[in-house]
Amino acid sequence: ESRATVAPDKEINIQWYIPPMAKESNDTETKVLLLYAYNTNPIRISDISSTSMFSGHLWIPLARIISLREKLSDLKEQIELSMQASKSFSTSGRTSFHEQNETLKIIPSFKPKRSDAKVHLDGKIEEIAKRCLSEVKALLSVDPALSSPLTEIPFDVTLQSITNLKDMFDLANGCIISDGSLFNWMISLLH
Repeated sequence: ESRATVAPDKEINIQWYIPPMAKESNDTETKVLLLYAYNTNPIRISDISSTSMFSGHLWIPLARIISLREKLSDLKEQIELSMQASKSFSTSGRTSFHEQNETLKIIPSFKPKRSDAKVHLDGKIEEIAKRCLSEVKALLSVDPALSSPLTEIPFDVTLQSITNLKDMFDLANGCIISDGSLFNWMISLLH
């Protein structure tokens, strides 16, 4: 079956619509339309009456989207640098290069991919993440009163989850986020 007719996993699809730039005189801020659809159970397109499919939209200020995307890009870069530093630290032990290669050959192939591995955040990166995620929450929360700053990170931080979050605010492409802790957090904000 085609990917267009079946959603085998829980997923959210994010798309953006940028209206023509002609502004109304009473509106001082350019806004873009976030369109989203998600399913909470696997579905087939033939089951259009499913109670596990949801969709909606939000108008969001363009300037805030651009600013947030830059912050998420910086966060992703900080995480990549942190991962690179910890990888360098862990391989700079007393073993020779040849011994390291032999060890790497023995490691089973079921280890998680680097982008799926949970990232340990130092205090500085964790604070940057909390600020970025608080801004995401403020943009997507239906009820502004519920958009208080985050005191903890609401999903498992992996390189892939931060990449997905950054891609979510890509106005040209949008993204699909599959089942997982980031998906669950997104649904809690949009529901």
